[in-house]
Amino acid sequence: MNHHPASGKQRSFAKHMRSNLTDAELKLWNELRAHRLMGIKFRRQVPFGNYIVDFACPAHKLIIEIDGSGHGESVQQSYDTERTSYLESIGWRLIRFWNADVISDVDGVCSHILAVIDEMGPNTNEK
Repeated sequence: MNHHPASGKQRSFAKHMRSNLTDAELKLWNELRAHRLMGIKFRRQVPFGNYIVDFACPAHKLIIEIDGSGHGESVQQSYDTERTSYLESIGWRLIRFWNADVISDVDGVCSHILAVIDEMGPNTNEK
């Protein structure tokens, strides 16, 4: 995976976040970890510059974000837009799911992730 500069503080915070997942993040991680979703590798709480993403699939340059209700507020939406623009500018695609969707229908979320990967075409990126 191409590494993006992140400070030691960001890396430390990401490590802390990996051991403190939300219920929704943990539920999805249990579906993604250890190549459980069609053999695809995902990483969790990955630093990208000044940001930490919930899940990243390096082979397909796909980022998955799980959002709580705070992401509906205008200040957070502005931050999310800026963050998405940065991640897309370095070649990653980002998809978002609400916590409630993951909790109530993790199979549907996984199906959507696979559909996006299929739509993106063959894996041509680093594993």
